[in-house]
Amino acid sequence: MANIENRKFIALDISGKNYLSWVLDVKLHFSAKKLRHTIDEDNAASNEEHATALIFLRHHIDDGLKYEYLTVENPLELWQNLNDRFEHLKAVVLPKALNDWSQLRFQDFKTVSEYNSTLFKIVS
Repeated sequence: MANIENRKFIALDISGKNYLSWVLDVKLHFSAKKLRHTIDEDNAASNEEHATALIFLRHHIDDGLKYEYLTVENPLELWQNLNDRFEHLKAVVLPKALNDWSQLRFQDFKTVSEYNSTLFKIVS
């Protein structure tokens, strides 16, 4: 059990609430590991690269999603399935964040730390 690799970042939640940051984390990690092409259309990745990318993706998604996409054996297909499922969140999250930002007022908070906490929640 000592050889099990720890997660590099927070796994994708089944609700998709962290999808936008998760996508960025996966793309950055794949770029660093030279696996980015495995989630691009018409890629010529080797079987080892496909397996490595698929293992990484499955390790960084919620268990409920993992069981739902249990039969998917291609990282590109899994990537596209997750994209189809959660991509609409951009249209939902961005307008809410912009509204929260426009309504944010320093004087509405008792402490600077409360204000900073709310500010960072909006930004993230």
